[in-house]
Amino acid sequence: MERSYAVQPGSRFPSGATVVSGGINFCVFCRHATEVELLLYAGPASPEPFQVISLEPESNRTFFYWHVLVEDLPLHCHYTWCAHGPHGLLQISDEAAGRRELLDPHARAVSDHLWNRQQSAQSTDTGHASMRAIVTEPFRTRDRAAIRTLDDAIIYELHVGGYTRHPSSGVLHPGTFAGVIEKIPYLQQLGVTHVELMPVMAFDEQDVPAAVAARSLHNYWGYSTHSFYSAHPRYCVDPVRAPHEFRALVDALHAADIGVLLDVVFNHTAEAGANGPVINFKVLANDIFYHVDTNSSTGSHGYRDYTGCGNTVNCNHPLVTAFVVRCLEYWVREFGVDGFRFDLASVFARGQHGESMSVPPLPWAIESSPVLARAALIAEAWDAAGLYHLGAFPGMAWKEWNGRYRDVIRRFVRGDPGLVAQVATCVAGSADLYQDDGRLPANSINFVTCHDGFTLSDLVSFDAKHNEANGEDNRDGSNDNLSWNCGTEGETDDAQIIGLRHRQARNFMAILLLSQGVPMILAGDEFLRTQHGNNNAFCQDNALAWIDWRLSDRASGMLRFTREFIALRKRHASLRHRRFLTGRRPSGQSHPDVAWHGERLHAPEWNDPGGRLLAFTLAGRSPDEPLLHVVFNMGDATRVVALPALEEERRWRRIVDTAAVPPHDIEPQAKDASVESETCSVQGRSVVVLEEG
Repeated sequence: MERSYAVQPGSRFPSGATVVSGGINFCVFCRHATEVELLLYAGPASPEPFQVISLEPESNRTFFYWHVLVEDLPLHCHYTWCAHGPHGLLQISDEAAGRRELLDPHARAVSDHLWNRQQSAQSTDTGHASMRAIVTEPFRTRDRAAIRTLDDAIIYELHVGGYTRHPSSGVLHPGTFAGVIEKIPYLQQLGVTHVELMPVMAFDEQDVPAAVAARSLHNYWGYSTHSFYSAHPRYCVDPVRAPHEFRALVDALHAADIGVLLDVVFNHTAEAGANGPVINFKVLANDIFYHVDTNSSTGSHGYRDYTGCGNTVNCNHPLVTAFVVRCLEYWVREFGVDGFRFDLASVFARGQHGESMSVPPLPWAIESSPVLARAALIAEAWDAAGLYHLGAFPGMAWKEWNGRYRDVIRRFVRGDPGLVAQVATCVAGSADLYQDDGRLPANSINFVTCHDGFTLSDLVSFDAKHNEANGEDNRDGSNDNLSWNCGTEGETDDAQIIGLRHRQARNFMAILLLSQGVPMILAGDEFLRTQHGNNNAFCQDNALAWIDWRLSDRASGMLRFTREFIALRKRHASLRHRRFLTGRRPSGQSHPDVAWHGERLHAPEWNDPGGRLLAFTLAGRSPDEPLLHVVFNMGDATRVVALPALEEERRWRRIVDTAAVPPHDIEPQAKDASVESETCSVQGRSVVVLEEG
């Protein structure tokens, strides 16, 4: 490979490195450059490029695109770009021009073998130690698979690295896409329909605060993207084959009838603010790609920060909007991804100067794309600077992480009084947020826990966060966890407290899976994974945050409960209504779709300031689907509730009781579960589900 290759002018379409007839076409956007160089390397650690190709404006520039075709260049060559031009516009010093190597924003695979974030942020000359893009082989054309919708979804949020990196995972390639493939039989047995993968686009693992780096910790979660077209190299067995390894994971999940959602970060990049490193966009498109604030008196550039990460992507600039849409289309078209969850998505509604836009172009452009038309679009409907769009995210088809559902259910289960009406609204699909503008229950992504915050086990074991291991004196992470430790902070040998914690965990899981809308479960919650009170494990790429698979045996009761409850949800279409509940009888039915109760029938505790009990009856969506009667009692005392009358020879069967000792906490096929009386006793802090039978 280490010889000089002949070149031709090349083409501005497409961007990146593309295999074409006769060689590899390279193209990069750089509006303000006067000269551009392409540096070719034999491999990720090659000390010097084997060829430097100077691109001339007359032959290698079309509008703001620089391009060249390198004849007969072998696959898997590594490359970088250098740009020369006005210092102020390229964000590099005059003397550094041409020495700062840049990563191709359209790279399909990358190597960060020599990358040093601190050096890049402090030095104007990093030599040849930049990240490098890799020329990859094209995919073979194939038919596009049908996108799996979220109508009946049960989402499972997992971290690709942490899911199998623990030695107990027993996989051949821990911490990789291949490792997750080996766990697909487990996912099938659990019963989830979709996995939501925390960031898998290539990110900067060195992007952590200085105090965190001083503890030899690094960015584990991945919310620091630098290459939006590339899979993260550390998740690959062979980074050169990154696209193929990721597609193998998607294909394997689809073969198991499991959809794939990607958590994506288009609100900021790894380049951070003015003191951050130079990777690509700061030079190639600084004044276009970022919200830049120019000081008129000094001419210096700063970055508007609505993300808490140093910079903000200028999403509604036409070129940036096109970049984001085409990138999403790439992941759907080339890999078969079924949808996306967008981190801090309210940034998408900010205009050129950071103002809130009533009709922002990007969200509409995403859902209007023919390629993305049926993909699931899930917004984290807020940003770090005060924009909050829960229930009102711009667009029509967007679903939202329902943060209010999380907060209301957490408060209710820990025992806060007076929330019965709010709980009913959440359990019924949050119509107050979504119904007025024609949205549906499936617009609400319901969750109690996610990667950001306590795990389910910690939610019932800690009153306060314990993030000392992160190195920031426990200042990081949320202080408002709405949790309850059941009487003792952290680990305990008290059997009574342990039993109560397990019951509370079952309560959370039961309420989540009994709610209209789309439930999302955090990986490991099904067997009570703990982070020992750390609610911000973004830098803990170690046993603290990894999935410890030994817990699946130690907490087998919780695992069984979750599996059985997922199966129960799938059996009962009444838990997955397409439209909001009305309280009226559907045509041909003898019962209303929902009836709300308290201890007495049709007498819910809506206005009781001390109310902690909610009961409701769900009719089947078809005449042959049995009724369900559900009771939530989050008070301390046992309550006796009235049961609706059933037709002659029909009985209520108690199939779920979270106060019962496992395996009796969920017994869908129990033969002696009939309730013969007109009332039902429900212990304090428990959920009971009765099924008509």
